[in-house]
Amino acid sequence: MRAPATQLNKTAIISWCLFDWAISPFSVLITTFVFATYFTEKIAINKIIGTTQWGEANGLAGLIIALLSPIFGAISDCEGRRKPWLGLLVPIMCVASAALWFIRPGSDYVSWALLFVIIGTIAEEICAVFYNSMLNDLAPKSFLGRLSGWGWGSGYIGGLAALLLALNVLIFNKNPEAIRFCGPLVAIWAIVFSWPLFVFIPDHPSNHISYLQASRSGFKSLANTLRLLKGEYKNILIFLMARMLYIDGLVTVFAFGGIYAAGVFNMTMAEVIGFGISMNAVAGLGAAIFGWLDDKRGPKLTILLTLLLILFNGLGILVVQSKLWFWILGMGLSLGIGPVQAASRSLLIRISPQNLITELFGLYNFSGKATSFLGPWILGWTTGFFKSQRIGLSTVFFMMAAGGILLTFVKQKTNWRAVPDK
Repeated sequence: MRAPATQLNKTAIISWCLFDWAISPFSVLITTFVFATYFTEKIAINKIIGTTQWGEANGLAGLIIALLSPIFGAISDCEGRRKPWLGLLVPIMCVASAALWFIRPGSDYVSWALLFVIIGTIAEEICAVFYNSMLNDLAPKSFLGRLSGWGWGSGYIGGLAALLLALNVLIFNKNPEAIRFCGPLVAIWAIVFSWPLFVFIPDHPSNHISYLQASRSGFKSLANTLRLLKGEYKNILIFLMARMLYIDGLVTVFAFGGIYAAGVFNMTMAEVIGFGISMNAVAGLGAAIFGWLDDKRGPKLTILLTLLLILFNGLGILVVQSKLWFWILGMGLSLGIGPVQAASRSLLIRISPQNLITELFGLYNFSGKATSFLGPWILGWTTGFFKSQRIGLSTVFFMMAAGGILLTFVKQKTNWRAVPDK
């Protein structure tokens, strides 16, 4: 396996950051702001039923991602390479995105819309297992926080640029079905901007074993790592459990941000997109700025401080009545979103054995998805039961607070022994 990087490869770093730019519009345009709002307002029978259906679909996708991520990560560590997996997953995401062009207003399209979104979400999220594990090959540990922050920042700016393009399409095209253009836009965007990763970033060498052998070895390695998490790697287990809680809340906020803005504050589609543009700009800025704090004071402190920032502003959003205060508090919440995600990624690398990075990023993805079906499901069920989107959204902040409390028990300095190479 490749050793951790000791110096910076600028071309590889730019290509790595650009990949996040390439695939981020899927979550921004489809699962969060534009298509999510289009689904609840134009495709579903009504907003309440649409919110519930969207929550159930996100929950199902999260459950499948949780089951597949650690398996793929373990197999990749055994087989060696990462780019072939990305070369499979990116086209799947693109095809599912482009297929949304055929989804027209009306409840007859509900099942097809949710199917394409589920498939695209699974492919996009599992990409992160292999993409995140590349970080360790690109920079020394003293630079991990900044590079991780730049990667997240690039993704947010990519989402911002895609939102701006979508907004222009909607402004100049009065046909409400122009929103369907967002699906093909995501597909084209991913193809155009993801290719540098495949060209300029060296992959791990193949171990020259068949995928069947790699699968068998991967399952054995995963079982062994799970046993170690109870003992020698208990610190990693505590971190993964903490992240399971606070990321579940964070992802649920993202998935329902546009829906909440439209349903509670009666924002038009153009206003929702404008809000999304501002959120992405502030989140990208936060990820880049707090990367310096990560490298200077550590990722744990960075995560805890930004979780407090999110909770403070998020609780305010639940009670304010005016759009102005919703905007102000929404931007405050957004400032903490990028750093929480970027610092979590660098924290795992800092506390993990190097020859299990991809496998542990599979478990990392698992920790972000194992209960992810619960967050959207609880939010959707609570919204339906109380007939209130405000009460529904309140459930996610309890998860974030619990995750932050558990994170205080994680040690940034580790004393594990390196496991033998497979």
